[in-house]
Amino acid sequence: MEKNRMLRNLIMFFVLAFMVSVMGACSTSSNSSNGSENGARSEEKGGSLIIARLSDATRLDPHFITDIPSANIIYQKVYETLVVPNQDMEIEPLLATEWKQLDEVTWEFSLKEGVKFHDGTPFNAEAVKLTFDRVLDPETGSPQREKLSMIKEIEIVDEYTVLMHLDYPYAPLLSILASNEGSIISPKAIKENGESLSQHPVGTGPFIFESWNTGQDITLIKNESYWGQEPNLEEVIFKVVPEDATRLALIETGEAHVSDQVPVTELDRIENSNSMSLYRTEGLGVEYIGFNVESKAVNDVRVRKAISHAIEREAILKGVYNKVGTLANSAMSPKVFGYSENIKAYEYDINKAKKLLREAGYKDGLSLNLLTSDRKERINMAEVIQSQLKGIGVDVSIQVLEYGAYLEMIDKGDHDLFIGGWGNATGDGDYNQYNLFHTASQGPPGNHFYYSNEEVDNIIEKAREEMDQEKRKVLYEKAMQIQMDDAVYVPIRNYEHLAVYTKGVEGIWLNASNYIMLNDVTIK
Repeated sequence: MEKNRMLRNLIMFFVLAFMVSVMGACSTSSNSSNGSENGARSEEKGGSLIIARLSDATRLDPHFITDIPSANIIYQKVYETLVVPNQDMEIEPLLATEWKQLDEVTWEFSLKEGVKFHDGTPFNAEAVKLTFDRVLDPETGSPQREKLSMIKEIEIVDEYTVLMHLDYPYAPLLSILASNEGSIISPKAIKENGESLSQHPVGTGPFIFESWNTGQDITLIKNESYWGQEPNLEEVIFKVVPEDATRLALIETGEAHVSDQVPVTELDRIENSNSMSLYRTEGLGVEYIGFNVESKAVNDVRVRKAISHAIEREAILKGVYNKVGTLANSAMSPKVFGYSENIKAYEYDINKAKKLLREAGYKDGLSLNLLTSDRKERINMAEVIQSQLKGIGVDVSIQVLEYGAYLEMIDKGDHDLFIGGWGNATGDGDYNQYNLFHTASQGPPGNHFYYSNEEVDNIIEKAREEMDQEKRKVLYEKAMQIQMDDAVYVPIRNYEHLAVYTKGVEGIWLNASNYIMLNDVTIK
């Protein structure tokens, strides 16, 4: 017995010793792993990140940019805002350290000290005032003026405190200040040559504008004097690569690192690749077919309703977009404040479509032009629409333009139909409703429907002043129902944002507005 007990004790001793050894080895291995990861992380700092893009930017001045692909180059990279949305679209401090609402129309902002613009100019209250004075000055001619028109005056209290006086209560103020339109610009750059900001942006951000070779690439370099956490990258190059297949091939071979314009037909290839990864996230935007309601061809609501009934939206989502995104019921995404599931799009009904066309006096059909940008999926959608409308006697002529030329064309109203999208930059219904449907926003600000309805205008204005959030939702639902009754657009899909990147890239993400965020990116 004693001998057996001794044997058992001896066995237990060796087992315990082995376990301690293993635990020690695991601990050492873990520490070593962490150390090597930290070491690798420090080694990974630096390098050039190449982002392959479908189109070039249109301009780089936040007061004149009206498209997210252009804003994507400068937003929270070259320029920063007083406040910023986090990954959950919650507002956090950035160039403003804190803020408080003194009354319904007065907000106080305390500003961060010790920050400098890329040209060496100090960031202070004067910079904030001059920035907003510029965008609000009618002589500037900014298409973003209406988005910030609730601001009556910026008052300088002291070097690092400003008061923002509003003309009326504006519930989503912080959300618009956090968007690209709220970017703070160097006062020196504004005073010396404000027009040059379209080609040479000057902000406070982690990256400095270096060069722009039109139609080829835009280069940003690391801001060595950045006030915040310095970026890992030394350089970011936005490279224009119009062909979808070429962009993907560059990512696959590592010649480029990221593309946020991913062909939906290539998802299986990307997900099965050993060299590429796919990033997917729900977006704030909606893609739609828009009517220019001032166009003689579609100024009759019966024609617009007929076309709405003749478009099989589910077939487009499945066949064109490979089910990327979800079927939209309105021009507002479910992720945007003010969305309502009660709005119903026109059901697919060929007989009803033909009947409406006859009632409108087009028993022999009619001819329309459809404008789209040169993105592959939109071209495919245009061809599907062309085919679907042929079934009710509508002859559609498709016009495909490079993105910048497309924007110029819809800004002028030279179209009957267009394929468009509104990538809501704030997550609030006002950014959607005011910019897309208010009479004051016709043209470049976003109302490419050239829609004007006095009742809708009044509802939108009331909603932006209403501080009770539940009442705001009711107002937006009412406005959206009127817009649907007027058949201003055909909702197609709620955005899902995609990015493809090489396996060696880490820390990259897209926010819900489809801005690519680079502060934490490293390249192995």
